[in-house]
Amino acid sequence: MTRAHRSGRRTRWVAAAAVTALGAGSVRARRRLAALPVLAPAGPYGAPRPPLPGWHLITAPGVAADEATVRAATGHAVREGLEVVDLVPARLDAESTLGLLRLLDPAAHRTDRCAPGQGAGHALLVSDDVHRRAALDSAVPPGSTADLLRLVRTLKEYAPDATGWAIAPGLTVPPPDPARHAEELRARGLPPGLLSAARLAGLALLVKCLVSAPRWGAAATALYWLQPAVVLGPARGPRPVGLARDTAARPLRALSGALRTLATPAADTPDAAGDATRRAAYTAELAAGTDRFFEPRRPDCPWCSAPDPAVRLRTPDLLQGKPGRFTLEECCHCGHIFQNPRLTQDGLDFYYRDFYEGLGGDGAALVLGRMSGTYRARAEMLRPFTTPRTWLDVGTAAAHFCNAARTVWPGTRFDGLDMGEGVHEAARRGWIDTAYQGQFPDLADRLAGRYDTVSMHHYLEHTRDPFAELDAAVKVLAPGGHLLIELPDPRSRAGRLLGRYWLPWFQPQHQHLMPSGNLEQALAARGFTILAVQHGAAHQSNGDFLGAVALAANGLAPDPDAPWSTVPATPARRAARSAVQAMAVPCYAAALALDALRTVAARATDGGNAYRLLARKELG
Repeated sequence: MTRAHRSGRRTRWVAAAAVTALGAGSVRARRRLAALPVLAPAGPYGAPRPPLPGWHLITAPGVAADEATVRAATGHAVREGLEVVDLVPARLDAESTLGLLRLLDPAAHRTDRCAPGQGAGHALLVSDDVHRRAALDSAVPPGSTADLLRLVRTLKEYAPDATGWAIAPGLTVPPPDPARHAEELRARGLPPGLLSAARLAGLALLVKCLVSAPRWGAAATALYWLQPAVVLGPARGPRPVGLARDTAARPLRALSGALRTLATPAADTPDAAGDATRRAAYTAELAAGTDRFFEPRRPDCPWCSAPDPAVRLRTPDLLQGKPGRFTLEECCHCGHIFQNPRLTQDGLDFYYRDFYEGLGGDGAALVLGRMSGTYRARAEMLRPFTTPRTWLDVGTAAAHFCNAARTVWPGTRFDGLDMGEGVHEAARRGWIDTAYQGQFPDLADRLAGRYDTVSMHHYLEHTRDPFAELDAAVKVLAPGGHLLIELPDPRSRAGRLLGRYWLPWFQPQHQHLMPSGNLEQALAARGFTILAVQHGAAHQSNGDFLGAVALAANGLAPDPDAPWSTVPATPARRAARSAVQAMAVPCYAAALALDALRTVAARATDGGNAYRLLARKELG
């Protein structure tokens, strides 16, 4: 078989896969559309009655809702037990409707407490209670669709299992503004550049399939072209404006929209003043260099004190792209891996800044919000051994775990402890009952004996002294209490295969990575009995190959618009980053497939990229 024949055969397989993916996406969109209830206006039928009290209607500029629509939405919310209702205009344009259906599964997201809030960005009906807890009385009214998209994400957090969506035929909205598309994507927590690069790569793939595999390529192109009409045409509820026109012009609109988004600098955002302030602060801080952020290198292992650890890897910051280089060393005696030299407290503050909160808060929340299955699996691990009553989650961040764990243990009191300000926001949302901000060892005496369960999920590896954290857990747990710990597994084969691009190395944040045997010995020395250890079941599904592609792409072309960037944000550098992201799109697709296979293998062999351990503090 000649090279040309092999290339044509591969293209046919790619085109067939594109047809399958587009067909499955269309079916999924139709299913999700069918799950959206359609409001039946109640005003014209029967005697007029005032709207139910205790509700607030929040709209974007140019959006109008008649009285009948507000009454119908309020009645729907009361019947369904909802506290937030996102109103989807029936006359919303086709691409906006399809974009919403790609992100929103109304049936699943209603019950998924951690699912990020998504909406049409036009009108929200909000209960008095949520309005008050979210402090909307003093908030600035939404000035754009993007503002309302951010608001629905916030309100979903305050009503995690009481947020719903409904099509509102009586809602009138202005036409979409293409110039604000990138801003609206950012408001959803999505990267405009990467999505536009993916769209361009998809269009290029369709053209290649048309040329090299005309039959399959024509089928894929036709399905892409006609998708708006296929999904939205004979549907109940939505009546998109200009559906036929938008369907006919879809490829050209997609091409021009992607190019426009790529040409829009990330700095052109409503928070340009805040970005300038942040950049000035980072510039001033970096003027003194990064050497001051490191302690002297230690000559022995911090876990067992054995001398002469060996270098495991050296890497820059591939997560945020901040200046600095980091070294992980491995103890030749016990296998403990640790950062050496380690960061000072000032160094940790510098590299954590704008990651979980601030500039990186939206991205972190998006990732953490997609781990509901993992959170429930952690909570379920206790089921054979105990019924928790008082649970302290250490390193809780924004308390996504506690929020999801309530579905497993509805009668349990969940408290959270973290260094960041987000722990207080978690309490305001109702995700935890009590928030503690500070270092766990510093608070241990105050919390002594209060809890029958303590958890540390991907926390211990971030700490400067893991032994002090375990000692704190001993103090806080009542006799017979349970300690649940989840950590990256430094003995994962993927760590050696992918080197610095293995995401769980997570430099510069991870200070210690200990094999499970080491942790079991440390717990036994503190009076714990190991009840269960999981490896395959704790595997993080997209933590290997997908993470490696993301780190590699970020390392090849760091974001020049980041406030800590040490290179000018020129058009050429922005174009280079966009090009790298575009070339990475097929790599992401391949990585997803590899991670799926890797997950199956991890579950079958009980060997993944993480492990989970449950131990009981013995009496006496």
